[in-house]
Amino acid sequence: MSEIKIIVKDIDGNLLDRISPWATYVVQPPKEQGFTFKYIFYNPSNRYQFQYPRVKKPESLRIYECHVGIASNEPKVASYNEFSDNVIPRIAKAGYNSIQLMAIMEHAYYASFGYQVTSFYAASSRYGLPDELRRLIDIAHKHGLYVLLDIVHSHASKNVMDGLNMWDGTGGSYFHNGPKGEHQLWDSRLFNYQQHEVLRFLLSNLRWYMEEYQFDGFRFDGVTSMLYHSHGIGHGFSGDYNEYFGMNTDMDSLIYLMLANHMLHSIYSDVTTIAEDVSGMPALCRPVSEGGGGFDYRLAMAIPDKWIEILKKYKDEEWNLGNIIHTLTNRRWMEKTVAYAESHDQALVGDKTLAFWLMDKEMYTHMSTLSEPSGVVDRGIALHKMIRLITLGLGGEAYLNFIGNEFGHPEWLDFPRVGNNDSYHYARRQWNLVDNDTLKYKFLGRFDSAMMHLEEKYGFLHKESGYVSCKHEGDKVVVFDRGGLIFVLNFNTSQSFPDYRIGVDVPGKYRIVLDSDESEFGGSNRLDHNTDFFTNQDGWGGRRNSLMVYAPCRVAFVLGKVD
Repeated sequence: MSEIKIIVKDIDGNLLDRISPWATYVVQPPKEQGFTFKYIFYNPSNRYQFQYPRVKKPESLRIYECHVGIASNEPKVASYNEFSDNVIPRIAKAGYNSIQLMAIMEHAYYASFGYQVTSFYAASSRYGLPDELRRLIDIAHKHGLYVLLDIVHSHASKNVMDGLNMWDGTGGSYFHNGPKGEHQLWDSRLFNYQQHEVLRFLLSNLRWYMEEYQFDGFRFDGVTSMLYHSHGIGHGFSGDYNEYFGMNTDMDSLIYLMLANHMLHSIYSDVTTIAEDVSGMPALCRPVSEGGGGFDYRLAMAIPDKWIEILKKYKDEEWNLGNIIHTLTNRRWMEKTVAYAESHDQALVGDKTLAFWLMDKEMYTHMSTLSEPSGVVDRGIALHKMIRLITLGLGGEAYLNFIGNEFGHPEWLDFPRVGNNDSYHYARRQWNLVDNDTLKYKFLGRFDSAMMHLEEKYGFLHKESGYVSCKHEGDKVVVFDRGGLIFVLNFNTSQSFPDYRIGVDVPGKYRIVLDSDESEFGGSNRLDHNTDFFTNQDGWGGRRNSLMVYAPCRVAFVLGKVD
C-alpha cells in the first residue's frame, strides 16, 4: 500500500501538505514519526464480497448502540474482527434487532468518541482494514441485525494537516469564515451548507457508506446544533413555535438535512434516519413531501436527563410519577421517537450510568451472589429493571441501549488521554462480569434480554402509544396498556398491594408474561405465574373493564391476554 500526499498551492503561492478530503483509508504513523495521519492507497485485489443481503427495516427498532474500540475485556483498542466474532452474536442473542455503530468515520483523537471527524470517507483504521468493516456489517446482516451509522455532518475537527480545516489555506473552503464557522463549545469547524461543493461532499458521503459498506441507515449527530444559529446553546425550548420558525433557524442547515433525507429515502426504500435533536423542532420527523425534515425518528433526549435528575435529587418516596410519565410521553404527534434510559452520554467520565447512580461503591463489594445481602444493591437492581421497562413501554416507538449498560456495567467510560496517562482501563467492556454466574450482573442482563424478546413477540413499540390508566402518587403505582399488554409497576419502597384493581380495555383472561421479581432476574418470586386473571365489566381508570392483581413493592410485571 502506497502513501499519497496532496500538495495545495494557497492564494499566496505557498505549497501546503494535505490529505485528500475524499481519502478512503488513513492511518496513524508510529509515534516516532509524529501524530499526523497518512493517506494510504487501499485497493485490494481480493476485496471482500458481501454474502448476505441487507436486512429489511424493522417495524420496531431495538437499537444496540456500540463502539468497536471499547468492545473487548482487554485494555486495548478492539478490532472489527473481534467485534464481528465476539460481540455481534451476543447482541443478536439478547434480542436486539439493530446496531448503531459509533466512531467509524476516521478521527485523529480517539478520546473524542468519534465526534471530531478528520477524514469523512475513511473508516477508522485503528480497528482494522476497510474490508474488515465490510465483513462486520455482513456478519451483522447474517444475524438479522439492521446496521445504523452514527454520521457526523454537523461539524468537523479543527485539525489542519490531516483534516478539512484550512484545506486550501483559508478559513473558508468547506466552512464559514470567521466566528460563524466555529462551534465555541465543541472547538470545531461548522460547514457552509450554501456551498455546492459542501453539499456534494456530504451527500456523496452518505451514499458512500450505503453503497461501499452496506449500512442500512444513519443516526445524524448534532442536529440541534445545525438547526439554529445559536446551536441551541443556552436555549431552553418550551415548544412555542416562535422558537423554531424565526430568525434563529438556520435555513441552510435545515435544507441540507431535507436534501439528505429526500435523497436517501428516494434511493433506498428501507433506509432509516434518526435525528439527535433535543429541541423538538416541529415536523422534523415528517416526510419532505409534507414540508418536513424527512427523518424517521428523533432521540428522546429528555428521558435520560430526567432519570439522572431524579436519581441525583430525590429520595424514592419523593418521585413524582406524573412528571416522569409526562417526560416519557411528551412527544410530537405522528413523529416517531427513540426512547432510552441512558446512552453513551451518561456513561462518559464526569457522569454516571444508571447502575452507578443507583449502587455506586456497593458495586465493588456486593455484586456477588455469595456476598452478604445489601439493601443498596437490592434496590438498585430492582429500580434498574423498572426504569428500563417503563422507558421501553412508554417512551417512544423505538428503543436504544448503550453497549454494556443492559447489564449495569460499573464505573464510567474514559478513553486514553494525557489526563489518565493514556490508560485503556476504563475504555473497555467487562463482559466477564455478566458471564460470571456468581455475579448479579447476570440478573440485569437476563431481564434486559427478556424485555427485548417480549417486544419481539408483541411488537408494542410500533403500536399506538401507551394509555396510562393509573399514576397513583400515594401508592406509587403506574399502570398502562400498549399493544395488547398491560404494564403494572409498583415503585413503592415498602408497601405491596393485594387485590389492586387495574383498568383493562379488552376483556378476557390474562397471565403474567414478564415479571421483574422472578429469581432468574434477581427477584424474590412473589408472583404466582400460574394465576389466571379474569376481567370483569366494572370499568376502571378510563378503561371499560378491570381486574385485580397483587402488586409487590419495587416490582414491575406485564400481563398478556391468553384467550
